[in-house]
Amino acid sequence: MSVSGLPPYDPQNIFARILRGEIPCKAVLDTEHALAFHDISPLTPTHILVIPKGEWVSAADFHAGAEPAAIAGFWRAVARIGQPLEAGGYRILSNMGPDAGQEVPHFHVHVFGGQPLGPMLKRG
Repeated sequence: MSVSGLPPYDPQNIFARILRGEIPCKAVLDTEHALAFHDISPLTPTHILVIPKGEWVSAADFHAGAEPAAIAGFWRAVARIGQPLEAGGYRILSNMGPDAGQEVPHFHVHVFGGQPLGPMLKRG
């Protein structure tokens, strides 16, 4: 199990394969510590995924095991992606585990923007 209690990292997940260059992506930013690319099924006019370059299932794994430079580099990449959206606003979202809707077992952040996003969750 990973630090977060999720299953161990699967090196065949789609983001690992993108990082290895086996699957193409529409990259927006590629740094030493992160890769940002357009989501193939965007939910908003701007929907970009930012993934760290490493084998991390969740934020807990990433922050427990990554070097400080990798953590800082990843979050700087997220900030760079969001910067052009700041005037209208943007949302950063990361799902951890099946109950949260995590579809790919590689820690990643969604950056949404380009339209009013409304409430984060609806009360029900």
